Amino acid sequence: MLKFILIFLVAFISTFLLVPWVIPKLRRAGLVGKDVNKPKNPEIPEMGGFTIIFGFCMGVLLAIAMSTFLRLFGPEFELKYMLAALLTILIMSLIGIFDDLFAMHQAVKAALPLFAALPLVAVKAGETVMTIPFLGPVNFGIFYILLLVPIGVTGASNATNMLAGFNGLEAGMGLVAISSLAVIAWMIGSAEALILLLAMSGALLAFLYYNRYPSKILIGDIGTLTIGAVIASSVIIGNFETAGVIMIIPYSIDFLIKAKNGFPGRNWWGEFRNGKLLCRKNPVGLCQTIMKLTGGISERGLVLALISTEAIFGIIAILLFLKYFGWLYIL
Repeated sequence: MLKFILIFLVAFISTFLLVPWVIPKLRRAGLVGKDVNKPKNPEIPEMGGFTIIFGFCMGVLLAIAMSTFLRLFGPEFELKYMLAALLTILIMSLIGIFDDLFAMHQAVKAALPLFAALPLVAVKAGETVMTIPFLGPVNFGIFYILLLVPIGVTGASNATNMLAGFNGLEAGMGLVAISSLAVIAWMIGSAEALILLLAMSGALLAFLYYNRYPSKILIGDIGTLTIGAVIASSVIIGNFETAGVIMIIPYSIDFLIKAKNGFPGRNWWGEFRNGKLLCRKNPVGLCQTIMKLTGGISERGLVLALISTEAIFGIIAILLFLKYFGWLYIL
């Protein structure tokens, strides 16, 4: 257990120390974005997701060193799967950098994650037999590798990228989702997935300290796309895809609402009045739907509501795996 705690701590400390060093440099470089949910739309340094990637990589590299030189994870540890997942995640972060700098067309950004999934396809990561709640084991055969893996990486990355734009939302929801999946990875004994999830959890927790309301730094697409890539990669190599699907449900609801409204690139934010965010028109996303239903809500309240919703789905996922792996007889 100590080795996993060290991975988490190294990722946390690396990101925590890097963020205050990066903030002024991003501002001097002109890499700032408007905080559209605040009065006068202040400019905040963005592309902060770089610091998350750095901390995440430091944690994973520590795990690789533990495996290579100390053999701490046992003979069943498959380093090739973790390296393939790491490559997929880093390719996704590169896509995020390009999007932050050059604002790629939505269709291009949606398709590129298919290529990011190729390392996982190349090593045939995951098992073709998936256990689906209430249905049992289903064998997808070659379609799992060639179809479901790319779709999973693409779907998760685009979904986590869209539900964004509010202080602490992306890092907070990502932290809850990934921490919940880490519990499941520990329960089923998937060291490879647990390493990825703990490293990302540590980095996200550190980043959230600076990104919470009112944000000192914004995460950018490099961060949001990477969160989805970590979720998809870890559940694929750990063979608990069902849990990943459950954790993506709130993101998917937002995706469907935005799809219905043509994936708007503007006016997805709230109208700030007397400390609350209002939506006086037809909601174009999940966040505006909550504003509409509540008659106005503070940005902090909105973020907490969505993080709490993600936590509920995390509990559901954990309880389902407690049942199906014989740890708890419920449902």
